[in-house]
Amino acid sequence: MWGIERAAARWSIRLTRRGLAHRGSGRLGSELIELAGTLDWMNLSGPPLKGLLREFKLTVEDLIVIHDDLDLEPGRLRIKLAGGHGGHNGIKSVIEALGTPQFVRVKIGIGRPAPGQNSANYVLEPVTCEEVQVLEPCLDRTVDALECLIHRGIAVAMNEFNVRERAEDEEKPD
Repeated sequence: MWGIERAAARWSIRLTRRGLAHRGSGRLGSELIELAGTLDWMNLSGPPLKGLLREFKLTVEDLIVIHDDLDLEPGRLRIKLAGGHGGHNGIKSVIEALGTPQFVRVKIGIGRPAPGQNSANYVLEPVTCEEVQVLEPCLDRTVDALECLIHRGIAVAMNEFNVRERAEDEEKPD
């Protein structure tokens, strides 16, 4: 939901609660944008998402899903078209409801839980101050990635955003 809220703030789209979602409509340049973030469990997001696509007369090709990813280090961003659910029950719900995995995903890395910690509990825990400091810049990059996806397409967005940031302490070539 944080990615949707950050996009809404940047694009001056007012989100209001309607049903089980915070939703809002607006424009990004010449493009009409519909933002929606579920207020229900992510694991149950497929059926409401299918309903929103139907309501707005949109297709799966119009859809961009933003979600967390345990397999990416915290704060890392990755854009992907299609694929499996990778154990993410929310994405599994979306694939099952839509009947296809052919939609764009913007994945936000949250890293793996500590050894012995349950993954389900990990993703439901409140975010720590340290984690917020890592995620804040990633949320801005998420909105940058959405703008790139909308205006320039998935190939350009993947080339621009699916790169590792150079560590500040890494030696730079001469």
